[in-house]
Amino acid sequence: MTRKRRRLYIVVMAMAVFGAATALVLAALDENLDHFRSPSQLISEPPAPDRGIRLGGLVEEGSIERSDDGLSVTFRVTDLSESVSVSYVGILPDLFREGQGVVTTGSLRSDGTFAAREVLAKHDENYMPREVVDALKASGQWRHGEEIPQ
Repeated sequence: MTRKRRRLYIVVMAMAVFGAATALVLAALDENLDHFRSPSQLISEPPAPDRGIRLGGLVEEGSIERSDDGLSVTFRVTDLSESVSVSYVGILPDLFREGQGVVTTGSLRSDGTFAAREVLAKHDENYMPREVVDALKASGQWRHGEEIPQ
């Protein structure tokens, strides 16, 4: 075997190993990536049951129901067009309340309820997550500088 052919084999093998490593990294990233959805998007295009999703919107007025154990809570997240029921077990952020922006991370159950692993609430009266603002703008409900209608 000549030096030229040996070098060619080494280069081809290195490229194959690099390609396989890249494919494995991309597959791992895709499995662990949580896609953002608004309630309207979640209802119109339901994801696979095991797919991680970030659901964002406003906590619907009058929808918060706490259980007797103090940790389980259900509430509805809305983009003012559609709403999705969310169940969560854990301690909610101090700023979590009705009518405020929220982003939840979890997955959609087969019964249409969103099972949240994490709940994030806004941090002051002027802030709303960018994804929530974009979803409200897409639904035609966002008015910059005005209070959002309830």
